[in-house]
This record gives sequence, structure tokens and C-alpha cells, in this order.
Amino acid sequence: MLKNIRLLFCLLLTSIAFSQSIQSTVDSTQIKIGSQFNLTIKANVSQKDKVVFPEGQFFGQLEILESYPVDSIKNNDKLELIKKYGLTQFDSGQYIIPPLQVIINNKTVRTDSFAIVVNPVVVDTLKQQMYDIKSIITVEKPTDYFWLYVLLGLIAIIGIGILAYYFIKKKQIKKNEEDEILFASPIEKALSQLQNLEGKELWQKGETKAYYSELTDITRYYLEEAVEIHAMESTSNELFQTLKSTIKKRKIKLSQDILEKFKKVMSNADLVKFAKSKPLDFEIENDKKMVDSFLISLDKAIPRTDEEKENLFTEELKRKRNRSQKLKRIFIPLSLVLFLVILGGVFIGISKGTDYIRENWLGHNAKSLLNEEWVSSEYGDPAIIISTPKVLKRVSDERIQTNLPAHVKATAKFTYGSVLDNFSITLNTTAYKDTTTVDLSRVVEYDLKNMESFGAKNITVKEEDYEDPKGLTGKKAFGSFTVTNPIDKENQQMNYELYVFSQPGGVQELFLIYKNDDEYAKQIMERVITSVELRKTAEK
Repeated sequence: MLKNIRLLFCLLLTSIAFSQSIQSTVDSTQIKIGSQFNLTIKANVSQKDKVVFPEGQFFGQLEILESYPVDSIKNNDKLELIKKYGLTQFDSGQYIIPPLQVIINNKTVRTDSFAIVVNPVVVDTLKQQMYDIKSIITVEKPTDYFWLYVLLGLIAIIGIGILAYYFIKKKQIKKNEEDEILFASPIEKALSQLQNLEGKELWQKGETKAYYSELTDITRYYLEEAVEIHAMESTSNELFQTLKSTIKKRKIKLSQDILEKFKKVMSNADLVKFAKSKPLDFEIENDKKMVDSFLISLDKAIPRTDEEKENLFTEELKRKRNRSQKLKRIFIPLSLVLFLVILGGVFIGISKGTDYIRENWLGHNAKSLLNEEWVSSEYGDPAIIISTPKVLKRVSDERIQTNLPAHVKATAKFTYGSVLDNFSITLNTTAYKDTTTVDLSRVVEYDLKNMESFGAKNITVKEEDYEDPKGLTGKKAFGSFTVTNPIDKENQQMNYELYVFSQPGGVQELFLIYKNDDEYAKQIMERVITSVELRKTAEK
């Protein structure tokens, strides 16, 4: 029995000591709506203890604005851990911070609970200066620099295309200069190669053997192409004998003296290449001149047909090359420009959205608008409610607003599209200062005459009273007209429907225009007119 009492006493002491290791406080128990107060939890533990403080977005119904990092204070072998939270509530009332769980070495300890009063902010409207509601004012639309950025981007892309064109052209010209010898006649090629050989200054640098090797190779290449003999594989003696027999066979009129001088040059070249002979400078220059003279004399003496003289094959190769290069230097930059434009379009589509592209670049066709989600809005005063594919835009005209008749309080105009589009919508509202009675027939007549101001011709008119199933009444005028497209100068056949509604204190005019052959535009207009509702003046 005594042993059990001692055990119970030890457990009680341990529990009391453990519970005292956690302290929690708040710095305020009353706050105003949205104000922050702080909850602080302190844990007194040893340095080896593992402590986990509560986390979340809410403590009860109080929102945690900020959970601060844990601070620590070391005291000998003990450690005081301090955790602070910033809390608030955006509705007035009394709220409770419930006991929170702090885990120490896998054991749970609960904090104290606190009652927090959130007081409302008192606003005394009687002591504040009150003002009448201001009328709607026109605000200038902020300048949109997006089109400027698009224009600069297009200029940059075109500039890149032009640079690519000239870069490719420059490379082609350089390559043509390097390859021009390949497309020249045999004698032109040989003389050009001899000129390039002199530019290397091989024998002046002591490379006489290399000089004579190139000199004889140039001559052998010429003989293979012009005289059509196997010159590259033959020895000097074999080449000379073959050349003599070919000249005789083809009846080439070349003097024996030129042949003997050429033979001597070939012998000198063999001595330099195989016997390590070192001719004098003037002898080298004479051998070079002799080769030039031999090649020119032989080329002039070779009998040729007119076709060979014109060198049609070579010219055709040049033309094909030039044609291919021209296509390449045009196609590559254009492909690059097109790729960059498409890439820019994709970027704009991702950043601005497809609606922006359709609104500003592609436009909406009647079919797509018919299937999209429509917008129901209230326009003007007295108000008229209609559903349209897109919100109508207010048209401001200060000249009209400042020159209103004495009995007119205000006018407003809202539009979508233009008379040249597949369809357009125009809505006018007029508010009177009294209960002026309006002759709807005269309003219709005035609106029809006004159609001529935007280029309408050949106007046909039918007029009738209008009443829809909802009991909406007014005047309706409908018919057709033609308008000239200023771009292609062609006449477009358009249909129109004009609806005029009146009530005490105001009148509304709804003008619907659509292309004669556009069935989807006609369906849009039918849907617009069936959506019309009038906001009665008495309801205002």
C-alpha cells in the first residue's frame, strides 16, 4: 500500500513539473477588426529535448497572419524556446483561442485557452460631410503601347531577315570568287592558276621544287581538258610524244619552235624535281613566260566549233548556280522571318489570350459569336437591357452633349461593329426633363434619313407597329440598302432593322444592320431583339 502511494506521488510531481514547462500568453485580449495581436508560447526544456510547436492557418476562428521563427535562450543546461504568432479576425465578436498542442519528445502538452474580443470600427455618418452622387464622367483610355511593341518587333524581324539575306549573299559572292576557276574555260583556269602561283612567291622563298611541280601540274591539267590527252599520268617524254601526235591528228597549227621550247621547260622541271637542279632567277622567269606563251598559242590554235566557242555548257552551269543561289538567299531569310512571326504570334496568344487576337487581329465571324457566351447589360437612361455577343461601347461626343435641346436632359450612344462589318449594333437613349410625348414615327423618319450620312444608298423602307410576346411595344422599320466598300470599291447589300421604344421621360432607339447573305448574322439580330427589356422610369 505504501509503495503504491509513493508511485502515485512521484507521477503527480512529474506531471506538475512537466506541465509547468509550457507557458502561453497574449499581448492583448481586445482588438479592432483586422488588427494584429500576438500569441507567445514558451517551452523550458533541456538541450536534448525535441519540441514541435503547433502550425496551421487558423487557431480556432482566429487567422494566423504570421508565424515567427523560434527564438531560444540558453540557461546553463536548460533551454527556453520562444514561439510567437501574429493573429487577427475580420469580423467583430468574441472568439476563443483553444488549447494548442505542443509536442515534447513525442508527448503532448496543451497550452492555455484565451478569450479575445474583436470590436467593430464605429463610423458616425451624421458627423461626416455627405455629397451627392456624381454623374458619370468620361475618362481617357490609357495609352496602349502594345501595338508599338508589335510594330517594333516586326521591324526587328524584318531587319533580321534583311541581315540574313545580305550575309548569305556575301558568303555566296565569296564562294563564287573561289569557285570561279571551276566554271572558267580551260585556258582561263590555267592562266588564273598561273597568276595565283606567282602570288605565292614560292621560288623567291627557296621552294623551287614546289614551284616547278605546280607549274607543270597546271600545264598538264590544261592539256587534259583542252586537248583531251592523259597528261597527269605520263612522263615528260611520253607527254611530249602524245602531244605531238595529237597536234598532228587534230590538225592543230602550232609551230615547232613553240613545241621545242615547251619540251625544254618540261626538262628543266624534271631536273629541278629529280636532280635537285637550281636554275637561276631569270631562267625561272623565262620558263614561266614560256609556259604562258605555249598555253595561249596552243589554245588559239585548237580548232573549235561555234558551240564550243560560246562555251554553252559552262554558261549553263553558271546560270543554274546563280538561280539556285538566288532562291536560297530569298527562301532562307523569308523562312526565318515567317518562323519569328509565328513564334511572336504564339507568344502573344499565350500572354494576351485568343480573345485578344480575335478582337484585334482576326476579328469575330458571326457564327463564332453566335455560339459564344453572350453578355446582358443595362444601357443608358432611361435604361434598356439587351443581350449581345460583346459589350456595346459608349461613344462620347462632347459637341452633342453641350448642344442639347432645352427639354432634353441627356443622351447616350452605344455601338458594336461598323456598317461594313457582317453586322453592327447601335443603341441610342434620350432622357427628357419632363414627360415629353414622343412621336415615334418622326423618330424613325429622322433615323432613316441619318442613314445616308454613313454612305447608305438605294434604301428601301417598310414601317409597322411593333409588339413582342412580352408586351413590349414600339415602332419598327426594316428594309435594305447598299454601301460601297472603300477598299475594293464594291457595293455590299445590307439589311437593317430599326426599333424605337418610348416611355414617360425617355426614348430608346435600337439599330441592327447585317449583311444580306449572312444567315448567322441574321440569327444574331433575332436573338438580340428578343432579349430587349425596358427599365421603367417609375422604377428608377
